[in-house]
Amino acid sequence: MARNNFNLLVAISVFLLVALPLASGEECSSKYEGGCHDKNAALKLKVIAIFCILVTSMIGISLPIFTTSVPALKPDGDLFVIVKAFASGVILATGYMHVMPDSFEDLTSPCLPQRPWQKFPFTTFIAMISAVFVLMVDSFSSSFLKKKLALSSSSNNLEDPAITEPKELEHLGHGHGHVVANGNDKNVNAEDEQLLRYRVVAQVLELGIVVHSVVIGLSMGASENPCTIRPLIAALCFHQLFEGMGLGGCILQADYGTKMKTIMIFFFSVTTPFGIALGIGLSKVYSDTSPTALIVVGVLNAVSAGLLNCMALVDLLAADFMGAKLQGRMKLQLWCYVAVLLGAGGMSVMAIWA
Repeated sequence: MARNNFNLLVAISVFLLVALPLASGEECSSKYEGGCHDKNAALKLKVIAIFCILVTSMIGISLPIFTTSVPALKPDGDLFVIVKAFASGVILATGYMHVMPDSFEDLTSPCLPQRPWQKFPFTTFIAMISAVFVLMVDSFSSSFLKKKLALSSSSNNLEDPAITEPKELEHLGHGHGHVVANGNDKNVNAEDEQLLRYRVVAQVLELGIVVHSVVIGLSMGASENPCTIRPLIAALCFHQLFEGMGLGGCILQADYGTKMKTIMIFFFSVTTPFGIALGIGLSKVYSDTSPTALIVVGVLNAVSAGLLNCMALVDLLAADFMGAKLQGRMKLQLWCYVAVLLGAGGMSVMAIWA
């Protein structure tokens, strides 16, 4: 999956490099133009933004992973559940309050032809298809991995009925000393199915965040308006910190090995700075109001919005709130709802400055 993320970044970069310079947006003025326009000052702020966002992103995604030594922050602890609910609210608000409005703005821009862009709600349509696609990927991936795990377990049991762990589970890093025998086989399978689901959720969620991060970084990198960039730095740092905590919690629950954790931390941390650097490089030929740029960025934002909204509601919030831990403890469930509202509210307020 990490390799797929890298391929996606390369594909987006090449597409933008080839397509955007070919489009002309002379009939529309840039949304970044105005009284505050200073190329040198904007460049300094963008360099600062690359460093600040990189550091903040690394801190956010690493906090859940490297605080497992604190008993209260372990995945089965109450505080971890509350923090994860807060971060899930941040991810939910990111999709609804940041990404989707940006897509609406791009795909309904007066710089695009009235037909079909003004006549059909492409943003919500693409977001809907994206959400269904996420469910398909989630479902098919889980089915495939379950069948693969079942075949591996059956094969190992035929060779040695008293084997402790099938090789597949050792590779997954899931070793709790259960015996794969007639008495305990059902319990092990249930645990491994949950682990596989955590892994699918973590990978698909990171994919959606990577797409959005490149797009938003590109927009900042292409801007030459320091009055716009300055508040964006603070908003994006807040955004990356708590979005990273949400993703970091999912990675922690997925129980990856050190190598895979490092790869996922790296991709999350560098995508927004990469987008900013790409925008700086394209600033001379990139027109944020050219028809091609508006369509490409608008479609990518719509896809990301559908993915983030689906993941936040179905795989993060619904999975936790309908799970046995919260269903059996009303007080903890109430605190988690408060955390969700605080996270979503805080990220929504950031839309004023973003």
